Amino acid sequence: MISKILTQRDLLKTVRRLRARGRRIAFTNGTFDILHLGHVTYLQKAKAAADVLIVGVNTDRSVKTYKDPSRPVNPQQDRIKVLTALSCVDYAILFDEPTPLRLIKQMKPNVLVKGADWAIKDIVGAKEVMSWGGKVKRIPLVKGRSSTRVIKLLKLA
Repeated sequence: MISKILTQRDLLKTVRRLRARGRRIAFTNGTFDILHLGHVTYLQKAKAAADVLIVGVNTDRSVKTYKDPSRPVNPQQDRIKVLTALSCVDYAILFDEPTPLRLIKQMKPNVLVKGADWAIKDIVGAKEVMSWGGKVKRIPLVKGRSSTRVIKLLKLA
């Protein structure tokens, strides 16, 4: 069985193979620390935007630099394995940089997906994706659902 977890080396080979088959590729990224309804709904809608969904997952180190030193709650290998267990996620890849711009430029997705809480001008890679004729899709979030909210509720319990 082919792994849904891509290495940097596998990424371009996989993207070339998918494109040769005429498949449209959507890309999104995030921490996906404590998987909840908001994540699953978002990923299902991201998958519906193209034939294949590739998810960039922040490494533990990158999460600590942009969220909080106490995050993530779940380690990167757990987070990526849980994500790739979802049928709507075709592939996932870890990235260590603060943003997924390098990945976006390498794979040149047809659709870049981000939450509707992001303005297009603030979405990393949006300008690049639109420059090669791709689309940027903003997906409404499920109200009241976030890993940060779950963590705060757990601390109160």
